[in-house]
Amino acid sequence: MNILILRDPRESKAKCSLTPLRGTEGVRFVDYHHEQRLDAGGRVLLHPDGDELSEADRGFDLLLIDCSWRRVPKLLATVDGSLRVRRLPELVTAYPRRSKSFEDPSSGLASVEALYAASVILRCPRPELLAGYRWRDQFLQANLRLARGSEPAPGRLLDKKPTSVPPGT
Repeated sequence: MNILILRDPRESKAKCSLTPLRGTEGVRFVDYHHEQRLDAGGRVLLHPDGDELSEADRGFDLLLIDCSWRRVPKLLATVDGSLRVRRLPELVTAYPRRSKSFEDPSSGLASVEALYAASVILRCPRPELLAGYRWRDQFLQANLRLARGSEPAPGRLLDKKPTSVPPGT
């Protein structure tokens, strides 16, 4: 399963949960530009307004739009292709959100959490997606069905001690 990420350059790379994925095999980043079209081909688009993602979607690559929720329509308007719009089941984010300008959807996940969850649901788990994610252990602990569904070698996903959230992040 290949992952295409359309990323809004306005987003802070320092706060982006996807930054550690740069250079990861099967993950490609494309920066959004309002005058450029992106041919996504036939992919599953992770989006909260779609039908629930299931094993029936196996075999399709993923498209993730990485931007603030209010900018999703703008970025998505530049995407061409045959997209299967799918949402994830209810999961709990571990990412500490602090938006002062708008409210995130209650079921919103950090982008890296969404990609990992999709890989498990599609039965092609990619534990390396969470390897550099600061809140990996908290996310997996809050969503034990994902940790079990990934079928890693014993101790592979929950082997690090939890990381506390520093004040002000």
